[in-house]
Amino acid sequence: MKVKILGSGCANCNKLEKNTIDALKDLNIDYEIEHVKDYEKIMGYGVMKTPALVVDEKVIISGRVSKKDEIKNLIKNYS
Repeated sequence: MKVKILGSGCANCNKLEKNTIDALKDLNIDYEIEHVKDYEKIMGYGVMKTPALVVDEKVIISGRVSKKDEIKNLIKNYS
């Protein structure tokens, strides 16, 4: 699974990244993670507000920090 965190590297972006990693570990899913900070690339996903979570090139969270359990549910429903 390819996972991207979109955002400048602010505290909220880093928190979303940590929660996402924790969720993926709980689900025992192999993943590659990338933190995308380039605004041009972020805009390419149609994201207007960060942080955002992208799984296999699909935006599943945008504009907020989600808790680990919500991320787990979204990923389970996605895969």
